[in-house]
Amino acid sequence: MDDAPELIDNRIAELGDWRGRALSEVRRIIREADPEIVEEWKWVKPTNPGTPVWSHNGGICTGETYKNAVKLTFFKGAALSDPTGLFNSSLEGKVRRAIDIREDEKIDEAALKDLIRRAVALNKEK
Repeated sequence: MDDAPELIDNRIAELGDWRGRALSEVRRIIREADPEIVEEWKWVKPTNPGTPVWSHNGGICTGETYKNAVKLTFFKGAALSDPTGLFNSSLEGKVRRAIDIREDEKIDEAALKDLIRRAVALNKEK
């Protein structure tokens, strides 16, 4: 979807609080980690305005926002090594893993970039 970057910009602006800042920050980190990443906007339905998705040779992660967290869900997170322990949610899943970022939490930029690059490399293996 060509207007996905604009829809993500709009989502960040409409949040207007720490969640918007956190989503903006992870978006910047993701784009720096992989300049070829594609931004998409998926799963629009009457009960959901849609979800930002970052892809490269397949889905990498989503960026959902909730009242108390910004959640980055990695499509193949269970297959990724996570030496710094970024994954802190959906740990019981057989395929996905997630990172919940809460208000005032500092994002480990280097570790997140490494995780993005590992996810891209995994997608290229298929």
